[in-house]
Formats: sequence, C-alpha cells, structure tokens
Amino acid sequence: MNAMNNEHVTLSLGPASEQRPVVMRGPADMAELLPYLLGFYPDDSIVAVGLQGPDLHQGGVIRADLPLSSADWPAAAEETAALLVALSERHGGRPLEVLLYLCQDPVTAHAPPAVDELRPLADQLRAAFGRRGVAVKESLCVSDGRWWSFLCRREGCCDPAGNPVRRGPDPGPAAAAATVAGLVPRGSRKAIVGALAPVGPPADAAQREALARAEPLAGSVSREQGLELLEQAFAEFAAGARELDEERTARLLFALRDRLTRDRGVEFVRPAELAPAERLWRFLVRRAVPPYEGCAVAPLTLLAWASWVAGDTATARVVLGHVLRLSPGYLLAELLYESMNDGMTPGALLSAVEAQRRRREERAAAVRRASEPAAEDGPGAPPGAERAPGGEPGPRSGSPGKARRRHRGGRRKGGSAAPTPTATPTPAPAPAPEDQRQGGPDHPGEPGPAGRPRGSVALLPAPGCGPAAGARPTRGVRLGRAAACASAAVRSGAGLHRGRGARQGAGGAHRAH
Repeated sequence: MNAMNNEHVTLSLGPASEQRPVVMRGPADMAELLPYLLGFYPDDSIVAVGLQGPDLHQGGVIRADLPLSSADWPAAAEETAALLVALSERHGGRPLEVLLYLCQDPVTAHAPPAVDELRPLADQLRAAFGRRGVAVKESLCVSDGRWWSFLCRREGCCDPAGNPVRRGPDPGPAAAAATVAGLVPRGSRKAIVGALAPVGPPADAAQREALARAEPLAGSVSREQGLELLEQAFAEFAAGARELDEERTARLLFALRDRLTRDRGVEFVRPAELAPAERLWRFLVRRAVPPYEGCAVAPLTLLAWASWVAGDTATARVVLGHVLRLSPGYLLAELLYESMNDGMTPGALLSAVEAQRRRREERAAAVRRASEPAAEDGPGAPPGAERAPGGEPGPRSGSPGKARRRHRGGRRKGGSAAPTPTATPTPAPAPAPEDQRQGGPDHPGEPGPAGRPRGSVALLPAPGCGPAAGARPTRGVRLGRAAACASAAVRSGAGLHRGRGARQGAGGAHRAH
C-alpha cells in the first residue's frame, strides 16, 4: 500500500515511554496516535513529525494552521519544512525522515472528502522536505474520523471513502500504550478555544456596560490600585470564590493591560495557587465580551502559563496560539511559545519567577521594617542606642549602628556627612494610557517618549536573546531562542532578566503547537 506498511516507527511519548517505547506499525497506528502526539485533536492543521536516528524515533513535532487560501500553500510548505529541520538540528541533528498529516474536517455533512482538495499541498510539502534532504515516510489526510494515504498510488488499493481512525470500540495497541505512557487527549483545539469564548446573554450585557464605564477611567487608575485589585481578587478565588462583580471585573481587565500588574499575576504559580489562579484567569477571559475582546489577551496568557506549570501542555499550546491570533507579537506569549517549541519544561522559567517574587517580598519586608517608628529608650530600646537631638535614639560612638552609617556613605574623611536616605517609598505614579504604557499590548519593546525605552516585561530573556532577524513565518509556527536565553538568565543568577526594550515582537508569525 505504501512505504510504511512493513516498517516500525518508535515514538517517545511521555515519561513512561522511556522504559517501553510506543511503536507505530503502519499508517493506521499513525492516524490513531495523532492526538496523543499533540495532546489534543488538531483541526485545520498541518502536522510534521521528524524521525531521528537509525531506529527512526520521534524528534521534533510542529503543528501549523492550514492556510485558508491555496495560494499560501507553497509558502506554508517551505516554512514547515525549514522550521522542522531547524528545530531538529537544535536537538540532536537533522531528521532522516518525516511523517506528515493534513487535517481538515468537512464543512457540511455531505461534502466530498478533503483528501483530493489537499493533495496539492501534500505534494508541495513532500517537495519542500525533499529539497532539504528529508524523505517523507508517510503522508496522511485525516478528516471526519477517517484517514487516507497521499503516498498510496496503486489503483484499487485503498477505499476511496477512507479508513476509520478507530477500528473498534476500544483503542488500538499503540493508543493503549500511549495512554499507559500518561498521554490523554484533551479534546479538539476548537473545543478548548470554545470553552474560553465570552459569556453570552444575559450576562454579557451587564459586563459590557461595566467595561464601557471603566474604560474612560482606566488611565487614571494607579499601578498600586491595580495591584491591590488583583491581589484582592486572587485572595477571594483562593478562598473559594468563583466570580467577581461586573464593576471589579471590568477594572481588573483594564488593570491587567499594565505590564507590571500582569507580571504580578505571573507569580501565582506556587502549588496551592495554581487551581485558583486558573479559575480567576478563565473567569476574566470569558468576561472580555465584545467589543472588548482585546482585554482577554493578558488573562489568556496567564492561563497558558499556569496550565503549562500545572502540566497541561496541550491547553497551554492551544491558548497561546489563540492569544497570538488575537494579538500578534504579544511578547510574553511569544516567549512562552518559543520555550515550549524549544523543548523546555517550565522549570527554568519557574525558578526565575520564584526568585523574582522572593526578592520583591524581601524588599517589601525591608521597607516595612525601615519605616517602623524607632523604639523609645527603656527595656525595649535597641542595645547601644542613645538619645539623639529631638528625642530620637541615635547610635553611640563606636557602635555597630555608626559603623553601618559610615558604610552607607554617611561621613567621609575630609568631607561633610551625607544625608541619610529616607526609607519611605515613592508612591507609584498613575499609569499612562494604554498606547503610551510600556509599549502597549502589541509593541512591548518599542521606545517611549523622548527615546526612552518603555517598561519591562515578565519572563524577558537575557540581553541579546531576541528573535532571529529576517524570519517572518506564516501563521501557526514560530521557533525561537528562548531556551538559550532562559538558560543564560538562570546562569546569571538574576532570575528573570527585566531589561527594557530587549526584544521586539515579530509580526505575522506562523507558530508551532
């Protein structure tokens, strides 16, 4: 029937598969295992699976949106082949062969099979990989629960109506082995995105009115007020709440457009915080009702981050893809996508987030201690303290307190005493309007007024780790250098680098799932 019938392909699926690999014995297994490879059932997708080494084990996996227009198919084929080869080379070498899937369900119940319509794209993909020295081991069309092989050319060999993906009520041996390896598909991509759709009537009307009232006031809300609103909402969800009132929901959605306020939400990933954080982000996403869909970008990205940390990589991938369709170039979503596509686990970024959070908490505690009133003389007075002019205790000559003050630059030899810096924090200024705040939602790294770079972005990689120049992949696949950047940040001991303007969002990116 085709080249794969008499050869096995080994897949590395999940941690358990290290002891017992999953083996595909033909195109039927290949079709049935597709959702296990991705963690969800793809729709309107190109999927490419690289095969590495003499045993042809699974290498890189790319999922790309199926272009709507056939005029875009040649570019999509070239980019898919180039990106899979690049991904594989970063992880051990070029693929020897590749498995290809084209997935498209019929629009209507009686539409003709998609296999004939998609055959030119299959040929273009085969040619694109061939130009890079990578043979196509198998190429399938998967549609409406059935599969066809694009490589089967023998007349009368294959049923024109296709072959069922599931050959019986129970999963086949390969799918059962994938389940044992800990992989369970989480539904289709459309279903995952559909569960995040804005609420409908009657709840949408009240929320829309609240958003309309909050929008003109959003620019006058200080960052401190936004952070307080976020912390209070999270505390309520951690205590079991499932919703907020419309007014607070609207104010919080606008507050999360501020980068540093959103960055605080990135920190809610300690084990006890993950479940309430996911509930809060899902609630906010569904309250970004039309025409305020743009307000969903920040909570969607936070939901993807929390899902990834919780081990739900499939949801994280689908949600990030949705974010980058709503807001191409949204920097935090791009970095998370690049990290996942480079085969990273969230551990390195998670360590950096936790270190950043601990430093912030320590600084806040130090400010609180420094701003507390000094104790009076008496049983509770600090050792070595004497009464200074004005009734405040001061350090005695030769005391540790005096030494500390000199260390901070209080009195220098031959000079006068420098004023002691005040410990009272400067109040946070009110955030600027969204088009002036830290680059705005879609241009986070652009310079601000008077050439000054705008604000920092959470999970920003180390300097010099921006995206490769010149690459403008079509919609659906994007590979970056996030792994190297995150590693550099962790090695530097600085946790997450929060430099200004270090990265530029890349528009029109075609991103991997």
